[in-house]
Amino acid sequence: MNKIKNKSRIKFNTVWNLKPLFNGDNDLRMRKERQIILRKSYAFINKWKKRSDYLKNPETLLKALKEYENWKKSYASGGREGYYFWLRTKQDENNPLLKAKYEKIKNFYIKIDNDIQFFILNIAKIPAKFQKKFLNYSKLSNYKHFLERLFTQGKYFLSDLEEKILNLTEPTSYSNWEKLTSGFLAKEQAKVTSENGKFENKTFSQLLGLINNKNKKVRDSAAQALNQILAKYTDLAEAEINSILAHKKTIDELRGFTRPDSSRHIKDDIETKIVDLLVKVVSENFVISRRYYRLKAKLLGVKKLKYHERNLECGKIDKKYTYSESINLVLRVFKNLDFKFYKILDQFIKNGQIDVFSRKGKRSGAFCVHFLVGQPTYVFLNHTDKLHDVLTIAHEMGHAINNELMREKQGAVYFDTLTSTAEVASTFMEDFVLNEVIQRVDDEQKLSILMSKLNSDISSIFRQVAFYKFEQELHKTFRKEGYLSYKEIGNIFKKHMLDYMGNYVEQSPGSENWWVYVGHFRLFFYVYSYASGLLISKSLQNLVRQDRHFIEKIKEFLSIGTSDSPKNVFKRLGVDITDRKLWDKGIKEVEDLLQKTTKLARKLGKI
Repeated sequence: MNKIKNKSRIKFNTVWNLKPLFNGDNDLRMRKERQIILRKSYAFINKWKKRSDYLKNPETLLKALKEYENWKKSYASGGREGYYFWLRTKQDENNPLLKAKYEKIKNFYIKIDNDIQFFILNIAKIPAKFQKKFLNYSKLSNYKHFLERLFTQGKYFLSDLEEKILNLTEPTSYSNWEKLTSGFLAKEQAKVTSENGKFENKTFSQLLGLINNKNKKVRDSAAQALNQILAKYTDLAEAEINSILAHKKTIDELRGFTRPDSSRHIKDDIETKIVDLLVKVVSENFVISRRYYRLKAKLLGVKKLKYHERNLECGKIDKKYTYSESINLVLRVFKNLDFKFYKILDQFIKNGQIDVFSRKGKRSGAFCVHFLVGQPTYVFLNHTDKLHDVLTIAHEMGHAINNELMREKQGAVYFDTLTSTAEVASTFMEDFVLNEVIQRVDDEQKLSILMSKLNSDISSIFRQVAFYKFEQELHKTFRKEGYLSYKEIGNIFKKHMLDYMGNYVEQSPGSENWWVYVGHFRLFFYVYSYASGLLISKSLQNLVRQDRHFIEKIKEFLSIGTSDSPKNVFKRLGVDITDRKLWDKGIKEVEDLLQKTTKLARKLGKI
């Protein structure tokens, strides 16, 4: 296992330690666990399959739900084996043996999921006139919101047989397509100009990092390589995206969804009118993101930024943040916020729950993942020693802390994070870490970091809402036309990128293909949560700064899981997400930061 040492001589595991799951890809215990999963699963299925008394008697339903939760705790999603091979495929996307093993265990648990889904479907379809009896039964109070969500989703569920068919065809109709383009991109390498002036082979993930390089030759070389790679896969991506758009259209029609994004809102336990309000408020303020790019162009001394230069640093943030330095910085901030946060990160480091560096075949980007309540949470990075990487650690550990606090308080049915709330924890932690960095620099460095912070806010709020609107138009146009060429998709993409960027970012040749690698477009309407999460997070940060004891309420929020709706959860914290004033206030903070940064730039004679 790769290890590095920090200044305190603490060894950091930099590759996931998956031994809490299995000892290796061929661990003989996997077969034994599958047998246990089969036995436990079909014991539940055979007991309740032909019964209907739990649909009439609240006491019987309580008993059945407890048994279901015990099953879900350890045996859902293929148990440890399903989780293990999902993780391994992210470490090595191009390994066909890993893909085969994951598909095998996936097929195994899909069959079980198919056979056990009758239980959830039957509960969801309890007639509305009887639902109150179950919701008001005091002994079912721990399952109340679980039942509320099921009753809402039940309106869109199909029959047991139809749901089985959809589950069985999902891999070939959606997930195999969805993984196709990203898998090919992960294989790509290109020779580009490096900082030493020589040509060097770089992976796709590394190329995405190099487009932000301060050396113009390096970033332009990387951008040219990326454009060539993306152009190479436009035909493939066209077939892929049309296939999954058609699949979603069919599913929506079968279920009775009237809007392409409705199913996302139902799944996220958030009202459509709240998301619509968020999108409306942010869109009406695109002038702020345009002004930001105008400022950035001035600071960089160009009339227009090239598309790939939109994230380019202004000024000098030359400091390299090695992984050990980054970790120590984040640890210090977490400890100041709450010792619990510090302890969780400390354990992740020591236990090898963070996969740190880029490797050939390793997926690009970063994420935090959990499957079942009894399994470890893992964090995935591609650390390159930049300030951005420090913030990424804080961001993903925000998710991880969220998971660990949920684990302490919630059972299996509530051990999950809704998309609509997931980005609150991550941006909360990220911003406190950035504030710590800003306190330790002079005005020159401060300007650079404030521009970096603005870049992050603009990307998380305005760019993601532009992405959301792109998705809306993409689905609408597809459903009208029936098929879209990659050029048509590219034109829609450019339209929405121009809308939020304005005229100070050049929609450079090739930029119309950058939708090809954005995985979120395949998850459908996920991206609004970045904007909502950050704007809500800003309110919570202010409350903590006003009263340090408020962090206890933050911890309470992070432990709630899916046991209540976001609207109710945030209302208890004094945040009303149905009120436009909340979103306006968050947007005003970004505008104020832009004005503050512009003023500092003038003071330093930069503009």
